[in-house]
Amino acid sequence: MGHDLAFEEAGSLDEVHKLLLARQDVDLVVLDLGMPGVEGFSGLRRLRAQHPDVPVVVVSGTEDHGVMRRCIHFGASGFIPKSVGADTMREAIKAVLLGGVWAPPDLIIDGIDDRETRELIHRLASLTPQQERVLSMLRAGLLNKQIAFELNVSEATVKAHVSAILQKLGVESRTQAVIAAGKIDAASQTSAPN
Repeated sequence: MGHDLAFEEAGSLDEVHKLLLARQDVDLVVLDLGMPGVEGFSGLRRLRAQHPDVPVVVVSGTEDHGVMRRCIHFGASGFIPKSVGADTMREAIKAVLLGGVWAPPDLIIDGIDDRETRELIHRLASLTPQQERVLSMLRAGLLNKQIAFELNVSEATVKAHVSAILQKLGVESRTQAVIAAGKIDAASQTSAPN
């Protein structure tokens, strides 16, 4: 590989987004689930939806197979536990840069999540970046008026997003949407990130 490597560091998910908008030549994002703004799996979903051409590898202190599987289902090209050695990490990143997907060899990607959970993961993965942001704000307890202000859109636009979210998630209320998303994202908190 004869080309120079350049590394950029970001302290939050917002910084990652700014960096990807500013630079068109990013080959890979290495994402820590414990990074500020990542919020369970929603940060990964947003990143994949907004920058589909840039592969994302999740690096985390968790060894939880459910978390690893969900990261892959939500579009990560790899999941590298922090416990692996430097050689394995290099191998994993090389595989992803060559267009592959890397996960620990003992991970069964289509593992044992129940049908309902798999269905919900699939539904969450179908949200657009803006719907993902609105859902995140619903989870923070914001009202339509506050969401409209934050996103600089009309309340009618927020209502349309909320309706679309409810439809995509197959639920009838904002509360049910928040509970459904929380159920999936709670899995990413099973091990404290380190």
